[in-house]
Amino acid sequence: MESIQSLSDHLLIAMPTLEDSFFSRSVTYICEHSEEGALGIMLSQPLEATYHELFDHLKISSTNQEVLDYSLLAGGPVDKERGFILHSPLGSWESSMTISDEIALSTSEDILAAIANREGPEEAVIALGYSGWDKGQLEKEIEDNSWLIVPANKDIIFHTTPQQRWQKATKLLGIDWTQLTEHSGHA
Repeated sequence: MESIQSLSDHLLIAMPTLEDSFFSRSVTYICEHSEEGALGIMLSQPLEATYHELFDHLKISSTNQEVLDYSLLAGGPVDKERGFILHSPLGSWESSMTISDEIALSTSEDILAAIANREGPEEAVIALGYSGWDKGQLEKEIEDNSWLIVPANKDIIFHTTPQQRWQKATKLLGIDWTQLTEHSGHA
């Protein structure tokens, strides 16, 4: 299998043939991708838990009423008790990884306190858990037609509801998602 370039700062869009119950019709933002594997945050599966519940659990007081009812996302099946915040602008938080000129991933409580009190980044989504792939695993899944790939789009990440991200992401490729087949093959 040929090595492919880094997919960091790209969206993975699940093909309709991907039958994995967790990733079916999902959109995942790839934060890191190297020869050693990949890490991403799934953006399309809201949890029943809200930001308010997270802030309460962490004993963070909040003055930002508009975000309290936002749903947390299921970022992936790995480390589901840990919070991950995708955000823009980058800022200087205790534990952050710069992904692009516009997007960072943070995992520290200081950014959560800032979001809770209108001092955080303008755009942010909070997920519990992440999606991870071992060396060569993501490349194999792409080769097996499990994923479509498109450069990241801030509108989809930060301004589209989780339930609409899959449809909107496929449109970036010029694909009518209703016309995608449930079957795949190789010529």
